[in-house]
Amino acid sequence: MDASAGSGNASAGAGAGAGASACCYYTLLGIRRNASATDVRAAYRRLAMKWHPDRCTSDQGEANRRFQRIQEAYSVLSDKGKRAMYDAGLFDPLDDDDQDFSDFMQEMLVMMDNVKNEKPDTLEDLQKMLQDIVSSDGGSRGVGGRVPSDGTRRTRVAPYPPQQRR
Repeated sequence: MDASAGSGNASAGAGAGAGASACCYYTLLGIRRNASATDVRAAYRRLAMKWHPDRCTSDQGEANRRFQRIQEAYSVLSDKGKRAMYDAGLFDPLDDDDQDFSDFMQEMLVMMDNVKNEKPDTLEDLQKMLQDIVSSDGGSRGVGGRVPSDGTRRTRVAPYPPQQRR
C-alpha cells in the first residue's frame, strides 16, 4: 500500500492548501490513529529509506517532495503535544507559534492522565456531597445555593443600573 497518496482526509486545523498537510499524517505514514510511538517510528524509517532523495534515483523531485511530507508527518506524530493538537484538529504546520500551545497541551495531557488514575467518585459519594450541600443550607440561600461561611446574607447587586426606555 502506498500511504503517501493524498486521501483527502485533512485535519481541520491543517488547512487543505498547505501542501503536506493536505493529506492525513496517519495515512501518509500508513498507520492507524491509535499507533504507538514505536509504530510511528518504524513507519517513518521504512518510508524515509524508500523515499530518501539520495536513494531514490528515478524522480528526484517526487522523492524530495514525498520525503519532506514524511518528515513533517513524523515530526508531528512523534511529538505527544503536537500529536494531541493534530488529533484535535488544532495543529497548523505553517504556524511557528504553536510551541507555546503545544506546551500547554502537553501539560493538559499530563493533568488528564493524573485524573484518570484517581479513584472516581461513587454514586454514594455524590449523594453524600449533595446531602451535605442541602443540609448545610439551613433554609436560606446565598449565591449558588450556599450560605456564606460567616452566616450573613449577601445581596447580589447588578453591575449596571437598568436602562430606561426612551
